[in-house]
Amino acid sequence: MKLKEFDISFKGLKQGKHAFEYTLDDTFFEWFDYKEFTNVVIEVNASLMKNSTTMELSLKSKGTVGVDCDLSNEPFDMNVNGELELLIKFGETFNDEDDELLILPHGEYVFNIAQYVYEMVVLGAPKKRIHPDVVAGTSTSKALSRLEELSLKDSNTEEPDKEEGDPRWDALKKLL
Repeated sequence: MKLKEFDISFKGLKQGKHAFEYTLDDTFFEWFDYKEFTNVVIEVNASLMKNSTTMELSLKSKGTVGVDCDLSNEPFDMNVNGELELLIKFGETFNDEDDELLILPHGEYVFNIAQYVYEMVVLGAPKKRIHPDVVAGTSTSKALSRLEELSLKDSNTEEPDKEEGDPRWDALKKLL
């Protein structure tokens, strides 16, 4: 099984709350062949509440990942936060089809949370990745400069057309 450090062995744990901490870096996402993040520094806190017949896993993550801006293509560090709640029950066969429920076979004593951590971070990252300088209007990227050059700068060129008007519209205006 990959990423053994994300195995939680619950057989020897007493009932009650148990805490686990993980630090993610680039190598974690390499395991999943995910190349959109660089310079990853994410802290993950896992809390496992063990009851007599079920367990509740709560995951929280906070950190930064390096991404490219969607508008300027400039790299920047983006804040990412995530939360995930998972109920773990025991049944006849393994079943992880539900996002919020994991069924482990009776007699199982360990499960790996790496896939859940990965999904929480990737799905929790903002879909639109815009550099803070672009948002603030202080970006000097070549891509944004070129887009500005190509955009319509002078709206006065359209106004004479509006003044002339379309004779079809003029006829309709007379009806009003």
